[in-house]
Amino acid sequence: MEPDRFTAEQSLKDAYKSNPGPWTDHSRHVAEACERIASHCRHLSSEKAYILGLLHDIGRYAGVTSERHLIDGYRYCMERGWEKAAQICISHAFMIPDIRTSIGTFDVSEEDYQFMKKFVMEAVYDDYDRLVQLCDSLALPAGFCLLEKRFVDVTIRYGVHPSTVDRWKKVLEIRAYFENEIGCSIYELLPGVVENSF
Repeated sequence: MEPDRFTAEQSLKDAYKSNPGPWTDHSRHVAEACERIASHCRHLSSEKAYILGLLHDIGRYAGVTSERHLIDGYRYCMERGWEKAAQICISHAFMIPDIRTSIGTFDVSEEDYQFMKKFVMEAVYDDYDRLVQLCDSLALPAGFCLLEKRFVDVTIRYGVHPSTVDRWKKVLEIRAYFENEIGCSIYELLPGVVENSF
């Protein structure tokens, strides 16, 4: 069972009070991108996509962390019985399901690291996981942008990792998949891309 829209939005507002920052605006734009793209996919619920996009970074409520926000978000959602949202709190960072492809720092215990490693390896991704992975790469706190701009934004902050290019390729593959589903460029569905990209 996942939360309704109101509950998800209230959770994000409460999380912002715990740890204010641009991550909540980013989360809102991810949610809107998920909703807009899902509304053109016959097999997806735009409402569910919005909620899952909104909650993907909810683990940041616990403070300024690197990969710890993934497991903090997982636990936050599992405590409330939101199993799919919990999975996406971790899966959104692993478009390639291998923990070694992480670009962040594992500021977690060894026990939590091993849990995440196993979780990522065994997780079965569906189109909601893939949609959030895509939209996470489309949204700056200020709004939607070209994937390539977000790639550079993240790389400037995290540095170049051995898996950086493979991660980019995977996101571009996911974009092609959804564009085939919706029959047009994803950018046609996202207002402000030009203004935020150039």
